[in-house]
Amino acid sequence: MEQLTGEQYVESLFARDEQLERVKEGIRANQMRDISIAPGYGRLLTLLVKMIGAGQVLEIGALGGYSGICLARGLGADGKLVSLELIREYADVAHGHLQQAGLGDKVEYRVGEALDSLEALAQEGRTFDLFFIDADKGNYPNYLEWAIKLANPGAIIVGDNTLMHGETMDPNVQGNRVLKMREFNERIARDPRLESVILPAYDGLAIARVK
Repeated sequence: MEQLTGEQYVESLFARDEQLERVKEGIRANQMRDISIAPGYGRLLTLLVKMIGAGQVLEIGALGGYSGICLARGLGADGKLVSLELIREYADVAHGHLQQAGLGDKVEYRVGEALDSLEALAQEGRTFDLFFIDADKGNYPNYLEWAIKLANPGAIIVGDNTLMHGETMDPNVQGNRVLKMREFNERIARDPRLESVILPAYDGLAIARVK
């Protein structure tokens, strides 16, 4: 019998999440790329929201709503999730999945370029307790800076895909997306405004606390 990887072993311990499996089916049915956050990190998102008692959460990159459900599950009765998505069709699919999960009233979608939406949120005076970044990799450093600007004291910033399937560790890969992710990782690790860790399981996850 082939030995399980650490991720496979850990996933085998948890019950199948039918709600999230329906989301993945919906993503495939709508011919979207199935690039949702790993199940283990989805559970971590729910825990982080609950552990810090986050009332206002900002998600950059909705895709089909998998991470949105994980984030919204952690919110209290009055908690809200703002989700930024470039593509209207994706936002509609995501919202449909959150509605099916009984969480549709907890989320507000803003469609368009995320940097424009972030600027608008700043002008509105919005601030957040937790940020989840899972969008275009070339803008990760910009998203990090915006998250710090919009953060309440002690806010948590989470960034997915920090390893980019090994590309960030390969010095022969020099494309813009990879260079920007390396910059993001280095800033997460060294920015004096942050306390941080990068988890190397699955495709890598950065977690930082704004001081």
